[in-house]
Amino acid sequence: MTHPMRIPATTYNRVQAKGYKTRWMDTVISGEVEGFRMRIAVTRIAEKGTRDALTCRRYGHECYTVSPLKIEIYQDRVRSFVDAANRGELDCIFFASAVPADVMGPLLRSPPRVIAIGPQTARTLGKSGIRCETLPTYYSRALVPYLGDWIKGKRIGIPRADVPNAALLAAIEAAGGIPVEVRCYGLVPTATPLATDGADALLFTSGSSFSRAVWQPRPGLLLIAIGEITAGVMKEGGATPHVVGDGSLEGTLKALNLYLVKGGRDE
Repeated sequence: MTHPMRIPATTYNRVQAKGYKTRWMDTVISGEVEGFRMRIAVTRIAEKGTRDALTCRRYGHECYTVSPLKIEIYQDRVRSFVDAANRGELDCIFFASAVPADVMGPLLRSPPRVIAIGPQTARTLGKSGIRCETLPTYYSRALVPYLGDWIKGKRIGIPRADVPNAALLAAIEAAGGIPVEVRCYGLVPTATPLATDGADALLFTSGSSFSRAVWQPRPGLLLIAIGEITAGVMKEGGATPHVVGDGSLEGTLKALNLYLVKGGRDE
């Protein structure tokens, strides 16, 4: 097992005092300091973690996938939603995950305005030749402010997991839009204990991946939440994360490196 290099807090404070929070800090946060390395177990549906290893290496770490959930596609709902989109019954489709983008993308002909929650979902849509916009943050709550007044009277298609998001539907309706939600896939627990014996850290990538996971806390295992919503679920479950990201893997790794630079101290 590898162990992270802990840069003394005095070094961090000295760098801050001299105003070097530019190149030196950027170098450390990007994981380019020798010995600044962790082995991270990342909760993913197996098919979704294909780029994780490369991203982790860029930030000086090693990662591997642990899968508390698996996907069950509801093909009849996929067909119904795609048919409606292809008939021009939707003004916009919001993909909050790469899963429906991967399943529906190849089936969509001349889609309406398409918005992806993040770059990974946008890349998945791009593989099917679908041009899309990307939200400025990695949270569904950014959709309505992003659409602004355009949303009034528009039918917003939302293909998503079989997990409720009442706040998003209410926000669309309050802004004058018409949400058309289809829960087109389920997240089924694998019931397989997460293999974390060889890990320095465990990164939960969603609230569901935490609440439905089988895992054993242990001393020395750093807990990481990919974003604030996941962090909230973890706290409610009695596992306060040491590090909280911005909703993306890259942003989370930056937050992790900053945490380590500061000697394992919170903000």
